[in-house]
Amino acid sequence: MDIVRPDLKRKRRQRTAALSILGAAVVTVAAFLVLRLKPALPTVDGPLFTDTVKRGTLLRQVRGPGTLVPREDRIRLIPAQTEATVVRIRVLPGAQVHPDTVIMDLVDPSTQQQLMDAQLQLRAAKADLQNTRAKAESDLMTQRAAAATVSQDQRQAQLQAKTDQSLLNLGVISGLKYNESRGKADELVIRNDIEGQRLQLNQQTIKTQVAVQQAKVEQASALLALKQKQQEALSVRAGIDGVLVDLPHQVGEHVTVGTTLAKVVQPDQLKASLKIAETQARDIQLNQPASIDTHNGVIAGRVTRIDPAVQNGTVTVDVALDGALPQGARPDLSVDGTIDLDRLNDVLYVGRPAQGNENSTISLFKLAPDGKSAQHVQVEVGRASVNSIQVLRGLQVGDTVILSDMSKWDSNDRVRVEQ
Repeated sequence: MDIVRPDLKRKRRQRTAALSILGAAVVTVAAFLVLRLKPALPTVDGPLFTDTVKRGTLLRQVRGPGTLVPREDRIRLIPAQTEATVVRIRVLPGAQVHPDTVIMDLVDPSTQQQLMDAQLQLRAAKADLQNTRAKAESDLMTQRAAAATVSQDQRQAQLQAKTDQSLLNLGVISGLKYNESRGKADELVIRNDIEGQRLQLNQQTIKTQVAVQQAKVEQASALLALKQKQQEALSVRAGIDGVLVDLPHQVGEHVTVGTTLAKVVQPDQLKASLKIAETQARDIQLNQPASIDTHNGVIAGRVTRIDPAVQNGTVTVDVALDGALPQGARPDLSVDGTIDLDRLNDVLYVGRPAQGNENSTISLFKLAPDGKSAQHVQVEVGRASVNSIQVLRGLQVGDTVILSDMSKWDSNDRVRVEQ
């Protein structure tokens, strides 16, 4: 028969309770330890761009894209001098031209008619000038003859007065007779002076009349020269040695006065027109050295003009090219320009990070010596260049920092780096 053992049941309950308490304690300790664990470091996958802090001379530069354009004194825009119609095009854009090369022919019937009218006006003006001179010479000769007659009468009267005075002294004639001859002589003296003045005035009048007609001749000559020039301009010539780069009109088109007919440039005389960001252009000065990369060679140059206006966030800077142009350089060729601003001697500097403006405090990650982790640091920076920036505080010589964009990890003090 079975024997009841109440002590075994009690021991079983005690063992179960002890195991439950032990399990609960283990779970509690494990949870406590888990809660005290620090979160794992976030991992930054490569590749990353890094640079090491250095001390030395920092060359400050700015860079911008641009194009090669002809110098202002090497461009010739050919305007239409009259209203006309294009009847023939002789040269197409891209062709080499010389001063006498005829680019296109125009026609304007009114210009031809005006030229003929100007020729007739000049002939008429010259004929009027000849008539005026002939009439003036005739009037002058008549006046001279009258003056000569009065002068001769005056001399005769003077002689008669002297003779009558001698006769008066001898008592041959009366004093009345002498006074008559003396009065006539005095009268002719006055008349002779008046005729002389009239002759001078007549000569001045003749000069004025001739000058007026001469001015009309010169006016007609100038008008004829203008019409001849307009007639010659209907055969549009290049005017300089160069390359025809633009021909905006076609045969049959009607052009008005001042319309640009063609553009000729000298391709060996170019300059670079750069577009510099307005935030970087404030330190640019005239005559600063520059280099222009044409993608087929680098040309040295210097700043010659800074546009005072800002357009679309950029400032236009013109650079004169001092070196020889490489093969293939031509107007409107895309280039990259770099302008040297100044040199900062004996300063700390590092490569310019992706997110970093000059004269500010930026966030960077400094690599640990083993290169497997990086610490978040605040760095005060100063003046900046194209690829480098001055370090004022926060880094030392030899520190290596990550230059890639790390803004998504700014909330972390440290990160794991996997290159």
